Order: sequence, then C-alpha cells, then structure tokens
Amino acid sequence: MSKIRASHILCKTKPEADEIIGRMKTGEPIEKLATDKSICPSGKRGGDLGSFGRGMMVREFEKAAFDLDVGQITLEPVKTDFGWHIIKRTG
Repeated sequence: MSKIRASHILCKTKPEADEIIGRMKTGEPIEKLATDKSICPSGKRGGDLGSFGRGMMVREFEKAAFDLDVGQITLEPVKTDFGWHIIKRTG
C-alpha cells in the first residue's frame, strides 16, 4: 500500500481558509501558518500529519491529499466534518 506525507491547516470557516491560502501563495510557509492559525493539534508540529495510506483519513481529505503532487497545496480549502483544511503534500 502506498503512503503519502502531508501537512495541513484546519480552520473553522472558509473565509479564514481562503485568507491563509492567499498568504501561502505569497510565500508564507505552511509550518508557520499552521503553528499560528490551525485549530488542529497538529498545528504544534507545523501542521505535519506524518505518513498515511488510503483509508486512514476522512474521505474528502484523503482524496484531496492523494490528488496533489509533492510540494503542491490545495488551491481551494477542503470541507470535512472537522472544518476547512488547507493541505500540502510533503512526500
């Protein structure tokens, strides 16, 4: 089974997630933004979720993460029951 590695930022609202994506597009690193803005406990680790395979994350998150190339971020926030995610595939 293939695994990927990803980091993410979890937000309560889409406008907040859209603002963070805009800041990432201007060069702000996901690690800093996750530490400052993410409501997920992974924010303390700069958003790093480690490696995971299919079936380990909620469906919407998993699909978006596996669709990215390494180094790419989601251009639109991904909605799940937890909130709005900005995902960066790191490996």
